[in-house]
Amino acid sequence: MSDREKKFIYSQDLDQFPYPPTCPFNTSRAGQAKKILDSMGLLTGPDREVVAPVPAAREDLEKFHGKEYLDNLEKVGLGTYEEHFLHFGLGTGDCPAFRGVYDFSLWAAGATITAAKLIINGKAKIAFNPSGGLHHAGADYASGFCYVNDVVLGCMELIKAGKKVLYLDVDVHHGDGVQNAFCTSSDVLTISFHQSGRTLFPGTGFPEDIGADDGKGYSVNVPLPPGTYDQVYLKAIRQIVLPLAKAYDPDYFVVEIGTDALAGDPLANLSLTNNVYADVIEMLLKFDIPILAVGGGGYNIKNTVRAWCLAWASLCGDDTAGHETLGLGGVMLESTEWQGGLRDAPRQVDPDTIEKIAPLVDEVIKQVKKNVFKLHGL
Repeated sequence: MSDREKKFIYSQDLDQFPYPPTCPFNTSRAGQAKKILDSMGLLTGPDREVVAPVPAAREDLEKFHGKEYLDNLEKVGLGTYEEHFLHFGLGTGDCPAFRGVYDFSLWAAGATITAAKLIINGKAKIAFNPSGGLHHAGADYASGFCYVNDVVLGCMELIKAGKKVLYLDVDVHHGDGVQNAFCTSSDVLTISFHQSGRTLFPGTGFPEDIGADDGKGYSVNVPLPPGTYDQVYLKAIRQIVLPLAKAYDPDYFVVEIGTDALAGDPLANLSLTNNVYADVIEMLLKFDIPILAVGGGGYNIKNTVRAWCLAWASLCGDDTAGHETLGLGGVMLESTEWQGGLRDAPRQVDPDTIEKIAPLVDEVIKQVKKNVFKLHGL
């Protein structure tokens, strides 16, 4: 293992291809997070470094994506548009056609592949690509702001040597593209925590959706009701993720840290604080296996940047009072909420919400256990 075992994957090249201003997806979030982390001294030290990614090559993308789809995506990126591109999800409201989209996809996917290779080669135990997490893209279509599925490509790198991957997706939207890619395989155990598809895009990811064939029981879905708060969310993590992780015994974790589950996100309705992400990471670190982390959703930009900074601090073991009292974030982002550090203040949950939400989450936990635990000897 390299002395500098914690790698933050970033290059300014990732900031050169912004989505249209009318699109909620903001590619500047990773750069903003790096700026904050630099100012707090959290990217320098004997155990960590910033690594510039290598952009993906066309043959890298073709390991998952279809050639015709990529041909059309490349044309879109050059400024060409034809009506039939809509059949591939290109030029829709959530996947607009814009110049540079293909190049951005190469960089974003390349950053996750770079992270995976660092882990495989023993040069990293922790690798974080905040520009990744494009978990909705399918093999032949774009969806949900996602054009190329870097998560699938990263997982494919990790399992090439016969290793097992546990993929945990805490984005507020179901990780459908990743689940679909591995739904018939036991090489990747996908676990998605998300707002229920009955109330949110993409409308999938229910407890009975458990995979098929060799992958039966290796797709795990935890749909949560609007208003879900920290305590019940973490209860579900402890009762579902931890037992499954112990039973599956993966060689690697891949974690999609979409922050649109935070309270106040304009596109969703969960009510989490960013403490959840730090607490989940702390649980995973106790397994003492490599972690490849990627970004994802998050449409309140300031909250997302702060949560990703906290996630990196947690991955590095720096979520401590020493760093939490630096107070730099509040100055830089002009937010009085930052004066206590990177973590959100604990949020009080009113009794009516607890009475309404807790039984619903308990029922989801019960359904998941009934559907998949027996398939893992639990």
